[in-house]
Amino acid sequence: MLAHPRHSCVVLVNAARGAAANASEAFAGSLPLLSICQEFFAIPQIAIGGYERALLPNQVAASIEHIDVDALSMWRDPQLAERLARSDVGVIFLGGAFLEEEVLISALEGARRGYDVRLLSDLSIARHESDRALVLARLAHHGILATTIRQALLEWAMSLEDFNVSQKIQELLS
Repeated sequence: MLAHPRHSCVVLVNAARGAAANASEAFAGSLPLLSICQEFFAIPQIAIGGYERALLPNQVAASIEHIDVDALSMWRDPQLAERLARSDVGVIFLGGAFLEEEVLISALEGARRGYDVRLLSDLSIARHESDRALVLARLAHHGILATTIRQALLEWAMSLEDFNVSQKIQELLS
């Protein structure tokens, strides 16, 4: 099923941790697409845990709301719960660092709490790349599938059934 932008949210967990300390380099071509999420679809974007606004391009940083809570405690945080409820979020597009640690636990806990969680693989950094396949298999076993921010943009455009938006997104991605 296609995720509707009105019920979607992007959550980045510890985006400035360890190997992700230079998020602009680590997330390469995918990071600038976050501003398109905001511009075209008004997708809420939340950074949880370790976050350094200065490490991101200004246009991207401007669209991200930071909630200062530990990544492993995020689902118990009343501020995050209220933010997601206020936006009527049902689908969480999750990324960050480290994939086999905080991102994995956050994804599993989000799914347990009833969210449709999708892993943004292009915005997720593994501490050990050799663990990526294992984590993806474990997440898939729990119904959490990997996608990319590019695929999410197309999914949101198609769910709107607006030809002009779909065309614009396709042009921006080509």
